[in-house]
Amino acid sequence: MPRLRPPAPTPPDPATGHWLMKSEPDEFSIDDLERRGTEAWSGVRNYQARNYMRDAMRVGDRVLFYHSSCAEPGVVGLARIASPPRADPTQFDPASAYHDPKSTPGAPRWVLVDVAFERRLRRPVGLREIRRHAAKLAGLALLSPGNRLSVMPVLPAHFDLIVALEDA
Repeated sequence: MPRLRPPAPTPPDPATGHWLMKSEPDEFSIDDLERRGTEAWSGVRNYQARNYMRDAMRVGDRVLFYHSSCAEPGVVGLARIASPPRADPTQFDPASAYHDPKSTPGAPRWVLVDVAFERRLRRPVGLREIRRHAAKLAGLALLSPGNRLSVMPVLPAHFDLIVALEDA
Protein backbone atom coordinates (compact mmCIF):
# COMPACT_ATOMS: atom_id res chain seq x y z
CA MET A 1 0.00 0.00 0.00
CA PRO A 2 1.49 3.37 -0.98
CA ARG A 3 2.33 5.74 1.81
CA LEU A 4 0.46 9.00 1.70
CA ARG A 5 2.47 12.10 2.33
CA PRO A 6 0.91 15.01 4.16
CA PRO A 7 0.17 17.93 1.88
CA ALA A 8 2.93 20.48 1.53
CA PRO A 9 2.33 23.58 3.62
CA THR A 10 0.88 26.51 1.74
CA PRO A 11 3.54 29.16 1.34
CA PRO A 12 2.72 32.48 2.95
CA ASP A 13 1.13 35.06 0.69
CA PRO A 14 3.91 37.59 0.10
CA ALA A 15 1.34 40.38 -0.20
CA THR A 16 -0.02 40.06 3.31
CA GLY A 17 1.34 42.42 5.90
CA HIS A 18 1.37 45.40 3.53
CA TRP A 19 -1.70 47.21 2.26
CA LEU A 20 -2.91 50.21 0.33
CA MET A 21 -6.09 51.79 1.69
CA LYS A 22 -7.89 54.49 -0.27
CA SER A 23 -9.89 57.33 1.17
CA GLU A 24 -11.40 60.39 -0.44
CA PRO A 25 -9.80 63.36 1.33
CA ASP A 26 -13.14 65.22 1.40
CA GLU A 27 -14.55 62.31 3.43
CA PHE A 28 -11.54 61.28 5.53
CA SER A 29 -8.01 62.54 4.91
CA ILE A 30 -4.55 61.90 6.27
CA ASP A 31 -5.11 65.12 8.27
CA ASP A 32 -8.15 63.51 9.91
CA LEU A 33 -6.24 60.33 10.70
CA GLU A 34 -3.33 62.29 12.17
CA ARG A 35 -5.71 64.37 14.31
CA ARG A 36 -7.62 61.32 15.59
CA GLY A 37 -4.65 58.98 15.88
CA THR A 38 -6.73 55.86 15.28
CA GLU A 39 -9.90 55.44 13.26
CA ALA A 40 -12.33 52.61 12.57
CA TRP A 41 -12.17 51.93 8.82
CA SER A 42 -15.91 51.58 8.33
CA GLY A 43 -18.15 51.66 5.30
CA VAL A 44 -16.27 49.18 3.10
CA ARG A 45 -18.93 47.56 0.91
CA ASN A 46 -16.93 45.52 -1.56
CA TYR A 47 -16.68 41.80 -0.89
CA GLN A 48 -13.05 41.45 -2.00
CA ALA A 49 -11.93 44.40 0.14
CA ARG A 50 -13.97 42.98 3.04
CA ASN A 51 -12.31 39.59 2.61
CA TYR A 52 -8.85 41.17 2.77
CA MET A 53 -9.78 42.95 6.00
CA ARG A 54 -11.50 39.92 7.50
CA ASP A 55 -9.16 37.14 6.41
CA ALA A 56 -5.70 38.57 5.81
CA MET A 57 -5.11 41.79 7.76
CA ARG A 58 -3.31 41.47 11.07
CA VAL A 59 -2.56 43.94 13.84
CA GLY A 60 0.73 45.65 13.00
CA ASP A 61 0.40 45.33 9.22
CA ARG A 62 1.66 48.40 7.39
CA VAL A 63 -0.58 50.64 5.29
CA LEU A 64 0.00 53.07 2.44
CA PHE A 65 -2.66 55.76 3.01
CA TYR A 66 -3.91 56.84 -0.41
CA HIS A 67 -6.03 59.87 -1.31
CA SER A 68 -8.43 59.04 -4.16
CA SER A 69 -11.06 60.94 -6.15
CA CYS A 70 -9.16 64.20 -5.85
CA ALA A 71 -7.10 66.52 -8.05
CA GLU A 72 -3.89 64.54 -7.48
CA PRO A 73 -4.54 61.01 -6.23
CA GLY A 74 -1.64 59.32 -4.51
CA VAL A 75 0.00 57.98 -1.38
CA VAL A 76 0.17 60.67 1.30
CA GLY A 77 1.06 58.81 4.49
CA LEU A 78 1.71 55.61 6.39
CA ALA A 79 -0.44 53.85 8.96
CA ARG A 80 -0.72 50.50 10.72
CA ILE A 81 -3.57 48.10 11.31
CA ALA A 82 -4.41 48.59 14.99
CA SER A 83 -7.16 46.02 15.67
CA PRO A 84 -8.42 42.67 14.53
CA PRO A 85 -11.48 42.78 12.27
CA ARG A 86 -14.90 43.17 13.87
CA ALA A 87 -18.43 43.82 12.69
CA ASP A 88 -18.92 47.25 11.15
CA PRO A 89 -21.78 48.83 13.15
CA THR A 90 -22.82 51.08 10.25
CA GLN A 91 -24.36 48.06 8.52
CA PHE A 92 -27.01 47.81 11.27
CA ASP A 93 -27.87 51.53 11.42
CA PRO A 94 -30.86 52.44 9.19
CA ALA A 95 -29.76 56.08 9.30
CA SER A 96 -26.31 55.25 7.91
CA ALA A 97 -25.41 55.54 4.23
CA TYR A 98 -23.74 52.15 4.75
CA HIS A 99 -26.81 50.39 6.17
CA ASP A 100 -27.30 46.83 4.89
CA PRO A 101 -30.82 45.58 5.69
CA LYS A 102 -29.79 41.97 4.93
CA SER A 103 -27.04 42.02 7.55
CA THR A 104 -27.82 41.09 11.16
CA PRO A 105 -25.78 41.22 14.37
CA GLY A 106 -25.89 37.40 14.42
CA ALA A 107 -24.65 37.19 10.82
CA PRO A 108 -22.85 40.41 9.91
CA ARG A 109 -21.70 40.82 6.31
CA TRP A 110 -19.26 43.68 6.76
CA VAL A 111 -16.22 44.21 8.94
CA LEU A 112 -13.88 47.01 9.85
CA VAL A 113 -10.41 47.33 11.33
CA ASP A 114 -8.89 50.21 13.26
CA VAL A 115 -6.18 52.10 11.39
CA ALA A 116 -3.54 54.04 13.34
CA PHE A 117 -1.62 57.03 11.98
CA GLU A 118 2.11 56.42 11.63
CA ARG A 119 3.40 59.42 9.65
CA ARG A 120 2.89 61.63 6.64
CA LEU A 121 5.14 61.14 3.66
CA ARG A 122 7.58 64.01 3.27
CA ARG A 123 5.81 64.65 -0.03
CA PRO A 124 2.86 62.88 -1.67
CA VAL A 125 3.69 60.19 -4.20
CA GLY A 126 1.11 60.71 -6.91
CA LEU A 127 -0.47 58.11 -9.11
CA ARG A 128 1.26 59.55 -12.19
CA GLU A 129 4.63 59.07 -10.50
CA ILE A 130 3.71 55.55 -9.39
CA ARG A 131 2.75 54.73 -12.99
CA ARG A 132 6.19 55.89 -14.19
CA HIS A 133 7.61 53.00 -12.13
CA ALA A 134 5.12 50.43 -13.47
CA ALA A 135 7.88 48.06 -14.61
CA LYS A 136 9.23 47.78 -11.06
CA LEU A 137 5.68 47.63 -9.67
CA ALA A 138 4.43 44.82 -11.92
CA GLY A 139 1.42 43.18 -10.32
CA LEU A 140 0.51 46.16 -8.12
CA ALA A 141 -3.30 46.07 -8.04
CA LEU A 142 -3.49 49.87 -7.99
CA LEU A 143 -2.12 49.90 -11.55
CA SER A 144 -4.51 47.24 -12.87
CA PRO A 145 -7.04 48.65 -15.35
CA GLY A 146 -10.47 49.01 -13.79
CA ASN A 147 -9.28 48.28 -10.24
CA ARG A 148 -11.40 50.34 -7.89
CA LEU A 149 -10.80 48.46 -4.65
CA SER A 150 -10.43 50.67 -1.60
CA VAL A 151 -8.34 48.04 0.23
CA MET A 152 -5.68 46.02 -1.58
CA PRO A 153 -2.59 44.00 -0.73
CA VAL A 154 0.84 45.34 -1.66
CA LEU A 155 4.02 43.31 -2.00
CA PRO A 156 6.70 44.36 0.53
CA ALA A 157 9.09 45.38 -2.28
CA HIS A 158 6.36 47.54 -3.87
CA PHE A 159 5.58 49.11 -0.49
CA ASP A 160 9.26 49.94 0.05
CA LEU A 161 9.66 51.39 -3.46
CA ILE A 162 6.63 53.65 -3.11
CA VAL A 163 7.82 54.92 0.28
CA ALA A 164 11.33 55.52 -1.15
CA LEU A 165 9.79 57.74 -3.84
CA GLU A 166 9.00 60.36 -1.19
CA ASP A 167 12.71 61.27 -1.33
CA ALA A 168 13.06 61.13 -5.11
